Amino acid sequence: MRQWKTIKKTTILDFNKFLRVEQHTIELPDGKVLTDWPWIISPDYALVLPVTDKKTILLFHQTKYAIDGTSLAPVGGYLESGENALTAAKRELREEMGCKALEWIPLGSYPVNGNHGGGKGHLFLALDAYKVGKPIIDDLEEMELVELTVEEVEQKLFQGEVKVQGWVAIVAMGLLYLKGMQRSAF
Repeated sequence: MRQWKTIKKTTILDFNKFLRVEQHTIELPDGKVLTDWPWIISPDYALVLPVTDKKTILLFHQTKYAIDGTSLAPVGGYLESGENALTAAKRELREEMGCKALEWIPLGSYPVNGNHGGGKGHLFLALDAYKVGKPIIDDLEEMELVELTVEEVEQKLFQGEVKVQGWVAIVAMGLLYLKGMQRSAF
């Protein structure tokens, strides 16, 4: 299969480091040219699903501007300039929850939108998470730490209490990984 080819890029909005929108001229595999393809540039981010040595999962009840009410949320944040995804994940876990973890399992890196960009989400499972200090929270949203069993998290996921697509992905993938571990003595 042939990839789409970018012929030209024009910036149409440069808001700040968190958002830029470009208009691309692209050539499709069949040779057809599209002159007004929107492309979104946003920083890559890391999401972390921390699991304690008691096999419980640490999450937040959190608000976000685009969410009605509250949502269960993982640890997460944007990568800083020049920072790799695992370093960002470890930094976010320390800053947001005051925790570190003994083992880090990468669950993959995924484009936010397959056709229009938006950065990549880098997903991690943090096993044997433990408290090392107070959180260094500078987020705009209110956050309340909750500790839930695997079964409780699964139930809340299916009840729609995780309300952001990337958060659903990390929680679902983390649960699948943990259930696989349970079959092999998790």
